[in-house]
Amino acid sequence: MATVIIPKKELKIMIKESIREALTEELMKLQAFLLPSVSQKEQRNIEKLYGKPSRKVAKSVKIKI
Repeated sequence: MATVIIPKKELKIMIKESIREALTEELMKLQAFLLPSVSQKEQRNIEKLYGKPSRKVAKSVKIKI
């Protein structure tokens, strides 16, 4: 049986990344669960009042202080 030696720093980085990915996935599931459901009738009413959402990408600006 072969033994794999991983430096402590590299192992720590891998564990952090794995935990971050798992938490991100679970938070996305929680956010989707907490979103209120909208009936088809409500959705049509929203689209009639406000129009359909545009597919344009919103511009963002980063400001470093």
